[in-house]
Order: sequence, then C-alpha cells, then structure tokens
Amino acid sequence: MRNNLEQTLLDKITTLPQLQQTIAKWKSEGQKVVFTNGVFDLLHLGHVTYMAKAAELGDKLIIGLNTDASVKRLKGENRPVNDQSNRAALLASLFFIDAVVLFEDDTPRDLIAQLLPDVLVKGADYTVDQIAGAKEVLVNGGEVKTITLVEGYSSTSIINRIKAQTS
Repeated sequence: MRNNLEQTLLDKITTLPQLQQTIAKWKSEGQKVVFTNGVFDLLHLGHVTYMAKAAELGDKLIIGLNTDASVKRLKGENRPVNDQSNRAALLASLFFIDAVVLFEDDTPRDLIAQLLPDVLVKGADYTVDQIAGAKEVLVNGGEVKTITLVEGYSSTSIINRIKAQTS
C-alpha cells in the first residue's frame, strides 16, 4: 500500500514535456486546467486555502514550483528552508493538486506560455497586468483570476517568528 501511495505522489511531480502531454489529454477530455505558482517554502493555512480555492476554478490544478536556485535569487541566500524535492512532495500530497512542475526562471511566464492553462490564478495582492503569463493566457482565450489571501500567513513571517523565539 505504501509503495502505491509514494508512486502516486511521485507521478504528480512532472516535467514540462510530460505535463504538456497530460494537459493535451485533459483538454481533449473537456477538463478545465488551472495553473498557479509559488515558492511554498513552509506550507501553511494560507497556502492550502489559496490552492484549494484555485482548484475550485476548474477540473485539474497544476502548481508551478520555483526551484531552489530561483528561490535563492528571489528571497535570499537563506531560502528556501525546505528544498525543492520536499516542497514538491508536500504539494503533491494534497488531494486537490493534480500536477507539480518545477521552473528555474524568476517568473513562470515562459512555463505558462508553453502550458497555456484555461485559468491562471494568483493572489489578490497582484493585479492582472502584474501577473506573469497573464497576457499569454488571455490571448489564448483563457481567464486570469485573483484570489483573496488569508491574512496573517506567510512563510517569511513564520521564519521570522521562529528566529525571534530562538534568539
């Protein structure tokens, strides 16, 4: 039983070429594909709520996950706390996530342009014109949606609280 579960999780973590084939299959079956992305360093209630709401916007949810190198460039040398393998496995364990794909760039624009999901989702702290890949999705007939974030949750604030408690 355990090996089957581990394999199911590993099967959700995919490469761009594999994911492109999977998306083509999903779309041929009439499935609505949703995409969102992030670092998801320390998984918390804000992340889970956000991704669950994103999943409700379609039939299949893809998570674009920043690689460790990308996170270091964006967040600094001490990040991520959890490496990309751990972060990807945690995301894959969530039942409402159908695929996790890593990306190396600072933004997922090129990844989104290659996947062309039906719905692109980001937090409401972004406006549509600030969302990487929005133009490509809209030109392709897709939608771009924003989701209100749960107040008071961020990996950075959790890390800062831990540091304050250990100082």
